[in-house]
Amino acid sequence: MIELAYKIAKQLTLHLLPRSTTSTPTGSAITKHQTPTTLQFTITLSLIPLTMFLLKTWRSTAFGLYGYLNFTKSSFLEHSKKFKAEDMQIKIEGKNCIVTGANSGIGYATAEGLASRGATVYMVCRSKERGEAALSEIQLATGNKNVYLEVCDLSSLRDIKALGSRLSEKDIPVHVLVNNAGVLEHNRTTTSEGYELNFAVNVLGTYTMTESLLPLLEKAAPDSRVITVSSGGMYAVPLTNDMQFNDGKFTGTEQYSRNKRVQVALTEKWSEMYGQKGIGFYSMHPGWAETPGVAKSLPGFAKSFEGKLRTREEGADTVIWLALQPKEKLVPGAFYFDRAEAPKHLLSTVTGSHSAIDSMLEELRSMSGISS
Repeated sequence: MIELAYKIAKQLTLHLLPRSTTSTPTGSAITKHQTPTTLQFTITLSLIPLTMFLLKTWRSTAFGLYGYLNFTKSSFLEHSKKFKAEDMQIKIEGKNCIVTGANSGIGYATAEGLASRGATVYMVCRSKERGEAALSEIQLATGNKNVYLEVCDLSSLRDIKALGSRLSEKDIPVHVLVNNAGVLEHNRTTTSEGYELNFAVNVLGTYTMTESLLPLLEKAAPDSRVITVSSGGMYAVPLTNDMQFNDGKFTGTEQYSRNKRVQVALTEKWSEMYGQKGIGFYSMHPGWAETPGVAKSLPGFAKSFEGKLRTREEGADTVIWLALQPKEKLVPGAFYFDRAEAPKHLLSTVTGSHSAIDSMLEELRSMSGISS
């Protein structure tokens, strides 16, 4: 469709051929000796913007319909009929798990779920106060005292690198890294380090955290894995090199969707780059869950779907499932939803869009100052 539209869009000319006369002074009459001429008006219409608008609308509509049919609480209950209870009864004592954004929502449910199965859990939280409160609750609920707090602002490269250094000093093998922390800021906000905030947390922060912990993940190989919590919102957009949304009018929700698309593409690339080192890389979508983040960032959406959203535990279900399963059961670099591999694209028009990730990876390396 795009190829055809581009061919048509190269130039569409409409020739309007009204009968007219040669120009004469104002008020002059046309004589029979004056030869009528034709004035040709050429209007050039480009279909490219229209085509892009239609594709964008098409993607958004497809995502909305697909989400309504699959991402709600009722869909989880339906999908869960095929779940195997034994998949979640695996104990992981002695394994070290790091969960970012762990003081609330899906991150909290993930940390609690891993702790309840015996894991040593490091909760990475921006707020020391909220992190300590969540840690106490999880320890009390699970009886697991091997739950620790690491304070880190995931929008700050300095903070992330400092965390990486602290964990490296502990010299602990990291069996599971869950990149869960995320933000959806509607207004363009720039961090103290000069990056657009959504991008800084969702993309640059995720990249820097993962790359910083690679040596510790290698220590736990071949059982180590990285699970990145993406979003179905990525279905609405293709991959774009404009990671900080410098072109066009900034829209927070679109930037969030772009960020989540990058996370899925990064997961593919990481799997390709580091899979031979015994590290598994997977991305997933939790469905539409009722979390503090959703209530704050998308209040209208939360209100419209009141009673229809998944619980935080249901949203975290696939994260925990991915952390527990033998890697032989999982597809390297795959995108998961409700304990099953899911498509990365809803429309054939955006397949292959991840080819841009190589140049984006170089840019992320430069920004982070981490060489792979």
